[in-house]
Order: sequence, then structure tokens, then C-alpha cells
Amino acid sequence: MTDAKAKQRRFWLLAEPLLQQAGVSRSTMMGFPCLRLEGDFFACCDVHTGSLVVKLSEARVSALLEAGAVQAFAPNGRRFRAWALVSTEDEGVCSALLDEALQHAADRRTAPVDPK
Repeated sequence: MTDAKAKQRRFWLLAEPLLQQAGVSRSTMMGFPCLRLEGDFFACCDVHTGSLVVKLSEARVSALLEAGAVQAFAPNGRRFRAWALVSTEDEGVCSALLDEALQHAADRRTAPVDPK
């Protein structure tokens, strides 16, 4: 098994409990294996580093960055402010952030639309 395949396998093992939930599916984003909630991306695997990448609110990502709990997700040098890069070494942290990312995606789907 190649290193990239092993990293993807780790991601899918972490993601398995979420795939049992309604509306959650496997997909790809920018060539990375990812999870979607009814089409909305909320987590992926950076196959180069093996890190988990989660989508949260910008404020939450900023707080996690300040606490040193995550790294900025900046493919090609451009930071995605609502995305955080997380080491997969601590399964508990990964599971909690995956759950939080799924909840954030669900909240975005039910939030009222701004009429601006």
C-alpha cells in the first residue's frame, strides 16, 4: 500500500461513524478525499501530509489557531479562513472536530438566508 493510500485509509477509518449518518457521503475536493453533507463539503484528507482538514466557522478556526490546536489550511499559499488542518495522531481530537464540522455544515444548511 502506498503512503498516500495509507493516509486516505486512515481518513476513511476516522470518517466511518459519520458516513452512517443521513446525508453524509464520500466525495473528492481539489483531488482530496472528502466528506459532504447533502453536497456541502465539511471535511477532507490532505493526502500529502495525512492531516485531517475540517470546515468550521472562521471565528472557531481563528480560536483553534490561536490556541495552537490546529494549523492553517493554505493550499498553494492561500489560506482558507474557514478550514483548519489537524494532525490525525489524536483520534479523540479528530473525532471531536469531525463531529463539530458536521454540525457546522448542518447549521449552515438550516440557517436563514440573508436577503441582501
